Amino acid sequence: MIRYKQFIVNTFILIFMVIFFSCNREKEGENQRRKQIPKQSLEEVNKLLIEKDAELIKSYVNRRGWKMEESNSGLWYMIYEDGEGEHIKRGDFISFNYRVNLLDGTFCYSSEEQGPKSIVVGKGGVESGLEEGVLLLKSGSKARFILPPHLAHGLIGDENKIPARAIIIYDIEILTINQ
Repeated sequence: MIRYKQFIVNTFILIFMVIFFSCNREKEGENQRRKQIPKQSLEEVNKLLIEKDAELIKSYVNRRGWKMEESNSGLWYMIYEDGEGEHIKRGDFISFNYRVNLLDGTFCYSSEEQGPKSIVVGKGGVESGLEEGVLLLKSGSKARFILPPHLAHGLIGDENKIPARAIIIYDIEILTINQ
């Protein structure tokens, strides 16, 4: 009788171990597949989102009759007053007036409310599309930039007035450049 009970207990333990270890192997295989699939899928989704954003911007620009150019990164820009002197360079301390709207026309921010903005170009702290755009300008330049989400506030917005994945429009006037 004791041998029979021990046989049942050992059999139960053996079955439990087989099930336990086989489940772990399946999970490991699933995890490896999950790690491979999302990377490829995320790249494809990101590419599609960038293309969709570019189409929206192009349509918006065409409807308004604006003569804008698109950079390799996806920044749309139009310099409507050229300014004087040398172009802004990385490391320059600049101040500028600005107005930020969403593509649907919703007002977000402006220097009229918050005063001129000052930055050291290339040091961050502002949208990467804005930093790219100001490098095209000189003192006194006036320009309009359209920043797709990947050059603006990305997936989460600014957690204030700019929502997630928003395309934003900057109207900007360079006031001063200090090297």
